[in-house]
Amino acid sequence: MLEIDDRLSIPDDELVERFVRASGPGGQNVNKVASAVELRFDVARSPSLPEPLRARLLARRDRRLTDEGVLVIQANRFRDQAKNRDDARARLAEVVRAAQHVAKKRVATKPTRASKERRIGAKKQRASIKQGRGTRDWSGD
Repeated sequence: MLEIDDRLSIPDDELVERFVRASGPGGQNVNKVASAVELRFDVARSPSLPEPLRARLLARRDRRLTDEGVLVIQANRFRDQAKNRDDARARLAEVVRAAQHVAKKRVATKPTRASKERRIGAKKQRASIKQGRGTRDWSGD
């Protein structure tokens, strides 16, 4: 059972873990031990996720999310398989926790008159600086 928070948890039977050989340092064991973890969670078909949360997860532009709605997390940070497994589960929980937060809808506002004037004043000042660069008297008089 993967606990996301006090109200949401994901059962282990919804998580698919595959152990593969990790790249990078590992000494003698690097070619023998499958220490990296590939954790797959089917967001689109998970019965444990509430519908609004599922929609937010699927709407995210996350490269770890496949076209079928499966979230794939690869963990090979550690040399130990158990640590990589815990790392992958923690990262999955973090992704789901981040999707639980509903962003506030932006209220469109108009810029104030003073802010418009400050912007135009800054543009004019910058333009005069740039204009002063081009005019130089090279005659040496």
